[in-house]
Amino acid sequence: MSIAALCGKHVDVVISGNAFFQGTLIESGKDILVLFDSQRYIYIPLLHVHRINLSPIINDNFSDPSEAFLAKDTQSISFRTILTNAKGLFTEIYVTGNKSLHGYIITVRSDYFAFYSPVYKMMLISLHHLKWIIPYNLKTPPYTLSNEKLPVIPSSIPLLRSFEEHLKKWEGELIVFDMGEDPMKIGLVKKVSDAIIEFVIASGETIYLKLSHIKSAHLP
Repeated sequence: MSIAALCGKHVDVVISGNAFFQGTLIESGKDILVLFDSQRYIYIPLLHVHRINLSPIINDNFSDPSEAFLAKDTQSISFRTILTNAKGLFTEIYVTGNKSLHGYIITVRSDYFAFYSPVYKMMLISLHHLKWIIPYNLKTPPYTLSNEKLPVIPSSIPLLRSFEEHLKKWEGELIVFDMGEDPMKIGLVKKVSDAIIEFVIASGETIYLKLSHIKSAHLP
C-alpha cells in the first residue's frame, strides 16, 4: 500500500514545524502531495511530510474542487513541475518563521527559485526549505495594488544556476537571510566558498553560516 491509496480520501497531514493540514488528497507524486481543503489547493513537498493518515474527523463542509490544479499531466506530477506552472500566479509560500510570504514565482533554478514579494521585493528561496505553496484564486490584484506597484514580469537581474553561485555574485553586498528574524543573519557577505558563507554582522564580528541551512536571501 502506498500514499496514492489515500487519494480521494480526507486526510490529516503533519509537516516540518508541526504544521497541520486537513483536506482531500487529490494527487500524490514522487516528491509532492496535492491537498484540497474545500477552498484552496495546497502543494506540500514530500521532503517535509512527517505523517499522513486518514482523518478520524469527518468534515461535512468539505467540497469538491471547482478549479483545475497546477499539474496538466497527473502522471508526471512533481515539485518542480508545480513550481514552474505556478510562475506568474499570486501565491502564498511558507519557508521559515511565523509568517508566510505572498507574491509571485519569477523563475526556477537548480536548487532555488526567485520570488517577487510586494513586501520584500526580489527574494531567492531554497527549494529544500519550501514547506508549501498555495496559489490564490483572486479576481482583484493582491493588496489591491496597481500593476505599476506589483510587476508580474521576469526580473531583469540575471539569475545564476545554483543558490551558491548566485550568493557568490552577491559577495560585498549587504544581505538579509531568512527574512532577518535572527539578527545574526543580517550583514555583509564577504565570501562564499564550499557551501560556507563568511558573513560580517552589524557589530563588525565575522561569523560563518552553512549554506544548506539558509532558507531565503534578499537585498535590503
